[in-house]
Amino acid sequence: MNLTVNYIQGKTDGFKPEIGIILGSGLGDFADDFKSVIIPYSEIPGFENSQVQGHKGQLVFAKIHGKNVVMMQGRYHFYEGYSMQTVTYPVKIMKKLGIKTLIITNAAGAVNENFTPGDLMFITDHINFMGTNPLIGKNDDTLGTRFPDMSEIYSKDLIKKASQIADKLQIHYKKGVYAATTGPSYETPAEIKMFRLLGASAVGMSTAPEAIVANYCGLKVLGISCLTNYAAGVTENALNHQEVIDTANKVKENFKTLLSEIIKQM
Repeated sequence: MNLTVNYIQGKTDGFKPEIGIILGSGLGDFADDFKSVIIPYSEIPGFENSQVQGHKGQLVFAKIHGKNVVMMQGRYHFYEGYSMQTVTYPVKIMKKLGIKTLIITNAAGAVNENFTPGDLMFITDHINFMGTNPLIGKNDDTLGTRFPDMSEIYSKDLIKKASQIADKLQIHYKKGVYAATTGPSYETPAEIKMFRLLGASAVGMSTAPEAIVANYCGLKVLGISCLTNYAAGVTENALNHQEVIDTANKVKENFKTLLSEIIKQM
């Protein structure tokens, strides 16, 4: 981990980020507006390449509204065959670099039948249905305790602030629980019905591992889902990844405006 941190610090000339952002499928364009220092994952010791469409696979360091920010243009997914340790390693590195707040974004399917594709949803909690936990293994006492509390993974204060900002900007949003599955296959209609009964409003293949580790590391977390499609069984349409990218592209201007203002008011 020290090798990774030292390499990044050498490339960023002492830049100390205070906010970290993970940009999900189709949402990575936000970082393009604030380019400063860019480091491809392939060049960073300890990092792996991200191979999913809509994920550029690079760290972007920039000053946004006077705040030092590090952004992940693309994340690692468990379904790519990476271990949970690899999936969450960048969160630990961002913590070591100095961030206090992590904004996690994703593309997700709408489980709540009152939600529609194109909605932005602030995550209030999650259901980890991935069958594993990123904290399994030897504990790093420099990052967090062996048995961390998960009562408030997603900061209520940040959700309240983000909601007020969205109201002011007249950007439509929802609030709800995010269900995380491994993928890469989409969920079955029966599974979606189960998630709905459990109280989930959206479903996706990421976020929960990073959020668990961020909370473990003592970071304040804000989660934002871009609902890019209806989950299986909500309509009769088949699901495909291109729909995810296309819908994210349609709402990205609202997303970028909201995210920029959130950073400004942090």
